[in-house]
Amino acid sequence: MKKWGKTVGTVLLAGSLLVGGTALSGVLQAPEKAYAAEDVQRNVVSVVGKGELSIKPDIVYLSIGVSTSAATAEEAQKSNGAKITKLTNLLKKTWGIADKDIQSTQFYVQPNYAYTEKDGQQVKGYNAQHTLQVSYRDLTKVGGLLDAASTAGANNIGSARFAIEDPSAFEAQVIEKAMANADVKAAAIAKVAKRSLGQVVTVIQNDDGNNPVVYMESAQMTKASADMAAGTSVEAGEVKVSTQLSVMYELK
Repeated sequence: MKKWGKTVGTVLLAGSLLVGGTALSGVLQAPEKAYAAEDVQRNVVSVVGKGELSIKPDIVYLSIGVSTSAATAEEAQKSNGAKITKLTNLLKKTWGIADKDIQSTQFYVQPNYAYTEKDGQQVKGYNAQHTLQVSYRDLTKVGGLLDAASTAGANNIGSARFAIEDPSAFEAQVIEKAMANADVKAAAIAKVAKRSLGQVVTVIQNDDGNNPVVYMESAQMTKASADMAAGTSVEAGEVKVSTQLSVMYELK
């Protein structure tokens, strides 16, 4: 049986050939350049380019809720329902917020327990909670809206989250910045390695769903202590749209 030796400069491919119904096993030789994986690895550089934009937000998501305690579950639910109805009417009629921008995110009625050594654990009334997520676009009036909601009975106001409603509008810009960043990094590496940078081989975007990520920042809400009439002050600040690209370049 013929022994196949190690061939330098070629890649050996194991396989079989069917001749006249008989399978002949052996090794096929492929051209060196077609499968020169080691050479490919020696002649590329991979970097991660990062792009980021700081943008003024155009929408805020507010968590506004009502919590009510009562002796019975029915009473707690009924009282809380009346308050949430008043709050919802305020948001729609006075502040012009559309139905689609008001969403219930939490609702429950649960007992409140008290424990004593004499009686053990016993139910001491019930608590009803109903929370709304409100999408609002006039960012100059957020503080006034929160004050009005509080006056209407909202006693559980969470943080405000500012965001870009349609981040895809900035996708091209943030990708361009990430690619430019990758170019700079790859060029610097090539220079240090005393090589020149060739064409781009592959580009992979490292985001879920291949979309820029919008990082929503919480609002800074402060209540004026010296003058309560000043109301709630909310600063929108900026939000960030970012992406990352894994880029492989040819090295010459």
